[in-house]
Amino acid sequence: MLTVSNLTKNFGSIQAVKDVSFTVKKGEVLGFLGPNGAGKSTTMRMITGFIPPTSGTATICGHDIVEASVAAKQCIGYLPENAPSYHNMKVFEFLNFIGKIRGFEGKVLKSKVDEAIAKSRLEPVYNRSIENLSKGYRQRTCFAQAILHDPQVLIMDEPTDGLDPNQKFVVRQMIKEMSAAKVIIVSTHILEEVAAVCSRAIVIADGQLVANSTPEELRSRDPQGRMDIVFRNLTLKEEINNG
Repeated sequence: MLTVSNLTKNFGSIQAVKDVSFTVKKGEVLGFLGPNGAGKSTTMRMITGFIPPTSGTATICGHDIVEASVAAKQCIGYLPENAPSYHNMKVFEFLNFIGKIRGFEGKVLKSKVDEAIAKSRLEPVYNRSIENLSKGYRQRTCFAQAILHDPQVLIMDEPTDGLDPNQKFVVRQMIKEMSAAKVIIVSTHILEEVAAVCSRAIVIADGQLVANSTPEELRSRDPQGRMDIVFRNLTLKEEINNG
């Protein structure tokens, strides 16, 4: 349902993403791992159509993100890093606003908003201003807008970064609950995220793909099964070479 083909992004003389290719099928939760500055967020922004690639493309549910961007974006739910929203709105107002942008009205709009609130465990705060919410609830509010239109492809950039252990648990449970029916990509630098929710993991370093395996296969690369050591062996040499 999602195919990334030779994605490359240059910012002037800097090549942030270098010829990245992979596929993700329905029912998979793909962990997109890499150190800070590796090119994870840039890749996510190209896949979702927020920035154009220098070359290459992504195909979402049969739609090319460059040539048929509107049709492709209709299939995507996107939770950007830092969960942006309109903080002066109440939770239900923000979700109603997003629903109207998506073209929903009347009873259908109300049903979509109610369902997103329930799936995101937002019932206790649906009538509160977003600016007064904890980081965990703000993250869930942005998660709710990403799933409001029941997208076939869900892409999340650092969905649990900065959350406490209980908040991380809730977000991970939400991901697991909808994983069977969707393509899900979780971009993260948190190694425990892979073991917690992912069926497959990609590792990117210095803009290049350096691994594409199941979490179990990655752990098997270290005699003690330590993912942190595998991650360092795959990525630290790139940092040293570019340091």
